Amino acid sequence: MGFWEMVVLALGLSMDAAAVAAGIGMTMGGGAKKPLVVGAYFGAFQGLMPVLGYFAAIGLAARVAGFAHWIAFALLAILGARMISGGIKGGENPATASLSPRNMLPLAVATSIDALAVGITLAFLQVNIAAAAGLIAGITFAISALAVILGAAVGAKLKSKAAIAGGIILIVIGLRMIIA
Repeated sequence: MGFWEMVVLALGLSMDAAAVAAGIGMTMGGGAKKPLVVGAYFGAFQGLMPVLGYFAAIGLAARVAGFAHWIAFALLAILGARMISGGIKGGENPATASLSPRNMLPLAVATSIDALAVGITLAFLQVNIAAAAGLIAGITFAISALAVILGAAVGAKLKSKAAIAGGIILIVIGLRMIIA
C-alpha cells in the first residue's frame, strides 16, 4: 500500500471522529484548547487501534468482529441521547460538558473501532504499522481539531439546537455502524 493510499485510508477513518468533533464544537464552543484536546484524543485512538488490530491480527478479530459495531453503536447512542436530552432541557450538556477522560474516552473508542479492523487488514498487507498508525493519528488529529473549530462556529448560531443536532449526529453514526 502506497503513501497516497494510506492518506485516503486515514481520511476515511477520520470522518467519524470529525463528525463527533464537530458536534463537540457545536455544543461546547471554541477556544484554543478544545480543538487540541479533542484532536489528541481522537488522533491517539485512531492511531492506536490499527496497531492493536495489527498485532491481534486473526485471533482476536474473529472473536470481536461480530459485535464490535454493537459496542460502538451503544456508546454513541447513549452519548447521543444524553446530548439530545441536554439540548431539550436547555441546561449543561452532560455528554460534552467537559473534555474529561470520562467524556472523551468513550467517544474516542467508539469512533475508532473501525480502525481496529483496518489494522488487521494492514497486517495481511505487510504495511509498516508504525508509519501507518502515525499517519492515521496525525490526519485524524488535524481533521478533528478543525472540525471542533467549524462546529463551534455553527454552534454559536444554533445555540441549544446544537446539542440536539450533535446528539442526532452521534446516533446516526452509531446506526451506520450497525447497518453497514
